Amino acid sequence: MAPKHHPTPLSGGDRKALAKELGRSRAMTTILAGQAAEARAKGEALIRQADKLLCEAFNERLWADGGPIAPSPAIDQALNGGYPWLEIECSRCRTKRDVDLAALRHPTTTAVHDLASRLRCSKCAKANRRPPATLLQLAQRPRQAAPET
Repeated sequence: MAPKHHPTPLSGGDRKALAKELGRSRAMTTILAGQAAEARAKGEALIRQADKLLCEAFNERLWADGGPIAPSPAIDQALNGGYPWLEIECSRCRTKRDVDLAALRHPTTTAVHDLASRLRCSKCAKANRRPPATLLQLAQRPRQAAPET
């Protein structure tokens, strides 16, 4: 955008007043831009906190009710809230697995509870069975692998 043209007044006093007003306007622009950046940072922190609380509420409902519950957070909300892992269990062989939500090939607006019917057990798939997964919880980090003895 082209800068706005302010015609220069002929008298010295008017030129000084115009220069003073332009200086105030530029200073106010800097102040308002700083306030906007600060408000945006606060808003993003509040959204992150809201997404975290939504994921915690979803985990509590999963634990209490035991099944995929609609509505659930979207994949991008879970990632923003600090819950990038989804713990699932095969409904046939009871094998537990962690799924990295960021690595999934689904749109980030997909709800987590919709993933239950799409995720399958790799062990059972080798035996030509495709049972759906059971959602256990959203997690902040993957479970530790059990040491094999």
